[in-house]
Formats: sequence, C-alpha cells, structure tokens
Amino acid sequence: MKRIVLLWLVASSAAPLWAAVVRGPYLQNGTPRSVTVKWRTDLPGESVVRYGTNLAELTEVRGSLALTTDHEVALTGLRADQQYFYSIGTLKAVLAGDDTNHYFVTPPLSGTKKPVRIWAIGDCGTASRRFVQDPGSIKVRDGYLNFAGTNHTDVWLMLGDNAYDAGTDAEYQAAVFQVYPTLLRNTLLWSTLGNHETYGPDVEGRIAYHDIFTLPAGAEAGGTRSGTENYYSFDYGNIHLVCLDSELSDRAPDGPMATWLHADLAANTNDWLIAFWHSPPYTKGSHDSDAMWDNFGNMTFMRTNFVSILESYGVDLVLCGHSHSYERSFLINGHYGFSDSLVPEMIKDAGSGRPEDTGAYRKPAGPEGNEGAVYIVAGSSGHATFLQRERHPAMFVTLLQMGSMVIDVSGNQLDAMFLRETGAIDDHFTILKGEPAEPLRIVRARVNSGQVTVGWKSRAAAKYRIEQTLDLENPAWEVASPDVIATGATTFWSGAAEADLRVFFRVVEVQQ
Repeated sequence: MKRIVLLWLVASSAAPLWAAVVRGPYLQNGTPRSVTVKWRTDLPGESVVRYGTNLAELTEVRGSLALTTDHEVALTGLRADQQYFYSIGTLKAVLAGDDTNHYFVTPPLSGTKKPVRIWAIGDCGTASRRFVQDPGSIKVRDGYLNFAGTNHTDVWLMLGDNAYDAGTDAEYQAAVFQVYPTLLRNTLLWSTLGNHETYGPDVEGRIAYHDIFTLPAGAEAGGTRSGTENYYSFDYGNIHLVCLDSELSDRAPDGPMATWLHADLAANTNDWLIAFWHSPPYTKGSHDSDAMWDNFGNMTFMRTNFVSILESYGVDLVLCGHSHSYERSFLINGHYGFSDSLVPEMIKDAGSGRPEDTGAYRKPAGPEGNEGAVYIVAGSSGHATFLQRERHPAMFVTLLQMGSMVIDVSGNQLDAMFLRETGAIDDHFTILKGEPAEPLRIVRARVNSGQVTVGWKSRAAAKYRIEQTLDLENPAWEVASPDVIATGATTFWSGAAEADLRVFFRVVEVQQ
C-alpha cells in the first residue's frame, strides 16, 4: 500500500507530457565551474536538465521538483573550458535538446590566455515594435551568423534597449527570444540596463529585466561582489569585463557603484579590461553627450564620474549603445568634459588603429593606468536613425549604418570590427599590449587642394620637423615646417604645396 501511495503522489505532481517550451532554453551566469540554464513552458512542471560531455550519454541530472512555468537550474561542479551537451524537460519527458545545437562551453580559468570571441549588440530591440515590418535586428543577426559560420561565440553582450518600448516581458519575448533562439541555446549572454528597460512595470524595485536575466551579483564569475544585478563584473580567460548601470543606480563619484568599481578594478590582474553600459560618454549620434537634458544627464554623469576611474585602472575598450549609430574613438585618455574641451594631449594615438594604415594602437602590458582606451557607440543593431551635424572630436569614425561589434582577443592582441548587416566590415582596429613603440616612419603622405599632409609614428613630447627636397639623387633638404611637438603615438602636419612641382618630404626627429 505504501508503494501504491508513493507512486500516485509522484504521478500526480509530474508535468503533463504535452507541456511545450515557449521561451529558451538560454544560458546565464557562466563560470568555469557552473552555468545556469533557464526556460519557460506553457504549463507548470518540474525543472530537469540532463547533461554530459558526450551527446549520447547525458547522464548527469540536476533540477527541481517544484512545479513552475519559469524554470532555472544551476549546473555546478563542471570542468573549466569544457563543452557540455544538455537537454531540458520534466521527470517524464525531454522537451528540448538531445541535439548538437543544445550545448554550452564553460569559460576557461581566470587569466588563461585563450582566444576569445565577443559579439556585442546595442539597441537591438526593434522586433517588438508592432509598426516595424522588417526589423533591423534580424538582418544584423543574420549578418553575424553568416560571418561567424561554425565558429563558437564565447561572450555575447547586449548593450541595453534590448526590447522596445518599455522592456516588458512580452516585448522581450518578441525582440529577444523569438529573434535569437539558436544563439541563446549555446552562447553565454550578458546584458546591461538600457533606458527602455526601465519604462515597464516596477514591482518593489524589480522590472522584467531582473526576472529575465540571472547575473553575477555575488562575484560568482570573478571580480568583486556588487550585491546587485544592475552592475557586476566577470572574467573570461585573460579578460576582465565590467558592466555598469547608467540608468537606475546612483552615479555619484562617491556612491555605491563607484565605490564598488574602485574595489573591483583594484583587485583585477587580467591582461585586458573591457567595460560596457548603455548611455555613452561621447556621442553625436541620435543623442548628444553634450546635452545635460538628454536622458537626464546620464551620459554626462558616466563621463565625469566613471570614465576617470576606469582609465586610472587601465581600461582598454568601452562599449555603449543608446545612439542609433556607430561611432569609434581614437585611443584617448583624460577627456571628462564636453566635446569642446578635448585637447591634443588627450589623444594618445591620433591614427586609425589599423595595422595596414597608421598601425595598431599600442599599450603597455597588463592593467596599466591612463594609457588610453577606445570608446565605441554600437547602438545600431536594430536601426540606424540619426546623426548630429558635427562629429564628436574624440571620434575617428562615425557611421549611420546598422551593424554589430565583433571582438577577438588572443594573447596580447585585440582585434575589433564593425560588421554591417550586409556582411561588410566598415571599420576595424587593433590594440597590441606589451609591444615596443613603433620606430619613426611615415604612415601617410597626401596632396590635396594645394595642401600636403604628412603623418608619422612619434613619441609623445618628442620634437619633429618636416623637410623637403626637389631631388633625391643630390638632395638639398630644406625646412618645410616649424618644429612639431608630438602629443601621442601618431602625429600629423599639414602645409601648403606648390602646384605642378614634384617634391620629396622626410620627417626628422629634432634633438632637444
């Protein structure tokens, strides 16, 4: 009789065999030893994940017998840098999985020098807008999938405004879960809050975003405990990634987020430091970082109160959204005011950062402070809408085009590109760490409309002079420019050029 009663109790509490998955599965909070799997079903049931390193032998089982439609299972005791296959379901049935597309790869141990692929998308939430018939996010997604092919994406960053217009649960269903189903099954997803995420219903400080994402508030994935999912950090190999909150949290220079950031970065020893948040410190796109009224001054607060902290601890790359355009800065440091306060000394390298052009940006090894960072606005992963009439002077390039960021880090080299929805690469740059400064060489020489422009690799504070001659066989070099004091690693000089005259130029370093 006891056996009959126990069997009846288990059977009555089990999920119906016809329950269907309506969201996910998707992967959260990945660490070298754990991964969280989440999904939603149309009917309540148990939460069961079967997994293993061999697709044919999913012998490990984790889960909960509590009946729910929103399922969340933390898989622990995993091996670092290991591929696992998995399925999701109930006690009686597998609802999804048991195929090669349902897998995850645990991150390598912190500090491991392993190639890492990062995909970053900003303001991608256009598919939830009812009046949009052809969402740009789908085109950008397909452009990346075609580019990536069979290569695995290690880190997927969403830069906010992931679902329009209010970041509700239903809008997330349309803009994220129905647009990226295959990527969600096998790619670790991390996000930051956008302003649109904050417009939905708020229940005791929690919005839909907080229920959708499970983020490492307790330093589960590395870094220092923040105590909130609004801002956090994590490690992936030799990269330390910091997510800040430009929308809801206190942005004062002595507030909780700034205090946590100091502590987190002081403890970081990884080779690379990448930060991301929503409202950019520098933009002249569909928003203007000079306008205090724009988005309640969030861009100004992040620039004046947080950029200096990040730079003092050696940030290399900052990714933001909000403006629906692509903007990419020079290698800069120390620019905390409005755009008209930028001076040449704040540009550590005025070149393109392209190895085939003016050369890669170069920095000392490790998290060395105030050696320059590249700032990117990548808010056109769903639409490209507007540019101000003038380019922000910190920016090397500004484009009103849709696309996403692809970032590859391998050892001491970071390669980043702006990948269009068409598959074209409209911008790219490289940062090298720990390599010696380039020797003196001319990187650009152009004559246009009666002006000659010469660019060369330089040392900050060194003195240079442009000289010219009409004959290289018997040169008589003459001074063509005043002495030029370099402020960074690439220097440019422009002067008048005589018409219909062949002239040779050279750059000479002047001993001081």
